[in-house]
Amino acid sequence: MKQAIKKIIPKSLLSFYHKTLAKLAAFYYGHPADSMVVIGVTGTKGKSSVCNMIWEILTEAGFKTGLTSTMNFRIGEKEWKNKYKMTMLGRFKLQKLLKEMKQASCQYVIVETSSEGISQWRHLGINYDMAVFLNLSPEHIEAHGGFDNYKKAKGRLFEHLTSKQKLINGEKIPKIIVANEDDKEGEYFMHFPADKKVGFKFSEEPVVLADGVSFKFEGLEINSKLLGRFNAENMMAAATVAKALGIKNDVIKQGLEKIEDIPGRLERIEEGQDYDVIVDYAYEPRSFENILKLIKGSLIKEGRLIVVTGSCGGGRDVARRGKMGELAAKYADFVVVTNEDPYDDDPQEIIKDVAEGVKKAGKHENVELFSILDREKGIEKALELAKKGDIVLIAGKGCEPVMAVAGGKYMPWDDRDITRKLLRNS
Repeated sequence: MKQAIKKIIPKSLLSFYHKTLAKLAAFYYGHPADSMVVIGVTGTKGKSSVCNMIWEILTEAGFKTGLTSTMNFRIGEKEWKNKYKMTMLGRFKLQKLLKEMKQASCQYVIVETSSEGISQWRHLGINYDMAVFLNLSPEHIEAHGGFDNYKKAKGRLFEHLTSKQKLINGEKIPKIIVANEDDKEGEYFMHFPADKKVGFKFSEEPVVLADGVSFKFEGLEINSKLLGRFNAENMMAAATVAKALGIKNDVIKQGLEKIEDIPGRLERIEEGQDYDVIVDYAYEPRSFENILKLIKGSLIKEGRLIVVTGSCGGGRDVARRGKMGELAAKYADFVVVTNEDPYDDDPQEIIKDVAEGVKKAGKHENVELFSILDREKGIEKALELAKKGDIVLIAGKGCEPVMAVAGGKYMPWDDRDITRKLLRNS
């Protein structure tokens, strides 16, 4: 019903409605963002990880910091899961959270800022001081009507940096842009007006190992337990943000090296089994392939790779379904295609589309490919296939605590909890 109403309302009227709500929410809660330094992080992948990395560094530096992301919320040391299936909360919920951060005396706030949230003007009532661009790839393009519109939607965050400059404790807070110079779209995000612009890229290639990654930041070596080159990219982004805020290099190093894992991002599940199980959020082709390449190139030794995957509904990019299947088949020995977040779409149709991609890449149904509607049974099948030395990758949901199903409903779900239960009972 909600989607049907949206289709018949003129876009200009809908945009006016979203703008009005954003301004009303900010006014109602007293414009809390005006009292804190606000960092907005946007990009196709890595946003939640980078937000949490920035939080770790600022906390290490002694600042009380708030955080709102797809994965979690934080007010200082208090942390709780995001159960809303939304990167950016609705305007009133978001402004209420910002007010709670202000009341808790947070000095910094990190806001994961999505293109969808920007398109609905949820960023409008937030006075950002820093806009951070990570990367851009063809994702959510159906919702935006093409890649260029998707890019421009993210660009609005950087346009919004021209909002009034803050004076906090007698100090003028500069408007800063931080952008990934290794991404071909980085130049676009650097052209917006700002008091300061800082690019980041690697001076030398990171060293990726089976138990972590190391890279150089301004000549200082940072050794992390996090896996993969993409995590080095995420840490480089977080380090550059912290540096632009005046944090010293040794504090940046200490903050990053303290991070042992990011929940639901390459998270290992250990219950005494003689094979590895990894849960990861990767739900779009680029991130998914990065994970698969890492596992095949650095983590797996002599065993096989078994992948559990799917694709979400709800108007998301339909074309990516087959791509996810093709990628899984390209790198894995066995693929289990199962339900993810169907919303109001037919989950069997989604599974069929993903499975077609798996078959296209040469896998055969009930031999190397298994299509199982029930996600728990799908995970169980993958674990049954696993032998000593194998790796099971359960992708698509990470640490999400719910599954989005028909009728706007959310059912409790956590891949990690389900996997632990199945391993204990095996």
